[in-house]
Amino acid sequence: MLEEQKNRCDWCLGDEIYVDYHDGEWGSPLYDDQKLFEFLLLEGAQAGLSWITVLHKRENYRLALDQFDPEKIASYDEKKRLQLRQNPGIIRNRLKIKSAINNAQRYLDIQSSDTSFSDYLWRFVEGKPVQNRFRKMAEIPTSTETSDLMSKTLKKAGFNFVGSTICYAFMQATGMVNDHLVSCFRHEECQ
Repeated sequence: MLEEQKNRCDWCLGDEIYVDYHDGEWGSPLYDDQKLFEFLLLEGAQAGLSWITVLHKRENYRLALDQFDPEKIASYDEKKRLQLRQNPGIIRNRLKIKSAINNAQRYLDIQSSDTSFSDYLWRFVEGKPVQNRFRKMAEIPTSTETSDLMSKTLKKAGFNFVGSTICYAFMQATGMVNDHLVSCFRHEECQ
């Protein structure tokens, strides 16, 4: 007997890496500082591109960016920047590479102020996931007042590539908002 097909959000259908990401990560509340930092860098790298492009390069990013170690990334010099710009396994945009280094430095600034990165970010949703109940993909916003505020706050702290749309995608990915469709099997799991 064949296993019953699970209902999933439409956006993940058609590519196994997307399905695995949807089923195992997207929308799961994430509180680990370094994993949140990783997602923030990846969302910034995705700007203007499709998320599937970043997912296919994610392992290359882990290797190129020292497993997303913010202390190492913050200390990258011009030689390392050039090496990254020549790495075909990542998105080689000069501004995005520069942003990753800058954002690592800003991340360390936040941690040095006795605030975890997790607490810093999760305060925008009062420490718990916002439970949306969307029935169709067309209902899901690309930004909200909350992502506008997160973007403004991160920019004020010196972060780059953190526009409101990027912040909302980050919030979706890290489970700050549950944007799985109500018909998706993951909607209940991410509450």
